[in-house]
Amino acid sequence: MSQNPKPVLRFAPSPTGMLHIGGARTAFFNWLYARNTGGSFLLRIEDTDRERSTPEAVQAILNGMTWMGLNWDGEVVYQFARAARHREVAEKLLAEGKAYRCYATGEELTAMREEQKAAGKSMRYDGRWRDRAPGPDEKDKPSVVRLKARQDGETIVHDKVLGDVRFENSQLDDMVLLRSDGNPTYMLAVVLDDADMGVTHVIRGADHLNNAARQLQLIEAMGAAVPVYCHLPLINGPDGAKLSKRHGALAVEAYRDMGYLPETMRNYLLRLGWSHGDDEIIPTAQAIEWFNLDSIGKSAARMDYKKLDNLNGHYIRETANDVLVAEVTAFLARETPPRILSMTARQRLESAMTSLKERAKTLVELVQGAEFLFTDGPRSLDASADKLLPPEARAALAQALPALEATDWSGPALEAAARNFAESAGLKLGQVAQPLRAALTGKASSPPLFEMLALLGREESLTRLMAYTA
Repeated sequence: MSQNPKPVLRFAPSPTGMLHIGGARTAFFNWLYARNTGGSFLLRIEDTDRERSTPEAVQAILNGMTWMGLNWDGEVVYQFARAARHREVAEKLLAEGKAYRCYATGEELTAMREEQKAAGKSMRYDGRWRDRAPGPDEKDKPSVVRLKARQDGETIVHDKVLGDVRFENSQLDDMVLLRSDGNPTYMLAVVLDDADMGVTHVIRGADHLNNAARQLQLIEAMGAAVPVYCHLPLINGPDGAKLSKRHGALAVEAYRDMGYLPETMRNYLLRLGWSHGDDEIIPTAQAIEWFNLDSIGKSAARMDYKKLDNLNGHYIRETANDVLVAEVTAFLARETPPRILSMTARQRLESAMTSLKERAKTLVELVQGAEFLFTDGPRSLDASADKLLPPEARAALAQALPALEATDWSGPALEAAARNFAESAGLKLGQVAQPLRAALTGKASSPPLFEMLALLGREESLTRLMAYTA
């Protein structure tokens, strides 16, 4: 008894813009199923739209996939490079009588649609060249190649998420396979590429469901194997409306630049339309083990940015300090202009990371909390820190410095010295610690103050503190 072949999945974006959050989820579900089953995950760039496809968009897709950690198998396939193969199959369908040339002009088709609209009919090609042989008048005239689709009965899309979806063939017109310039259409290219690449499962957005019925007719005409279809419900904004720019970021790279971790995005996108009981925190290794097509939901998912923030905070806390240092370093290097951390800054960052990551939900917040570690010298005060350093606070700071200087400059010794000074001066510890914090970091909040004094060292700490003494 022969074993079933391993599944072959693909992600096939069009390079007309960034990798959007919906596309990233589609890519992730394909990737997960391939990794769960030991199958292959292929990447195909559908660049047949030459006017709108750009190298920048291709690179943005590759960057987004790489950042998300969605490694693909083999080389990237570029659809336009296969145009000769697409034309070859279109010509074969012509020769077999499964396709035909249509010589209708643009003006004729426009008039046809307007007549249909006026009559209250659905607008679709009326098959005027379906059973008509070209005459002398058509010699050297431009033509398109159309599929001779079935006109009666129905086409059924057997979908793993939506069940059986039925389409009346009378509502499916003869779609164009080759344009008048000889270039293949998306519909021909996607079906043939899937067949040639051995794709067994097509996981994609529900907005492609109508395409599936047309593509099934082409698959039948070609004699190709029918893949398993799985159409994912769309992602809506928090208000239930279709996700759009007004809801916030759409591109994956925007979430990267907002300080979310790849692991967070994988976990979050998994839960946008897939579930495993009540589990919310599902690391990628666990997701690979659990993932299946039967647990994909049928209804649209909603973005919840508060949940995304909380999930990111969890993964920041769970991430090893050295890994977080690498994430922060890469994050800063992507800024404009880029910020490059010195070795000293990176060492300080790693030493402080255990405290820093407890109070951050994004890398942006983590960087803001760590900025005082990146460079040496007196700090610029933000508004809240400035309020903590009125003249009387600066005077107290000046009086406290000799007590601090006399310690061995360890965290516990510095805290004890500050407490003893506050008690002898009739002050609360906060009246000493808060000005110390403001002068040391330039902010009103920070990781534990005395740990940071010890981390920065005697010389650097005193340089900063003395800049704000009265």
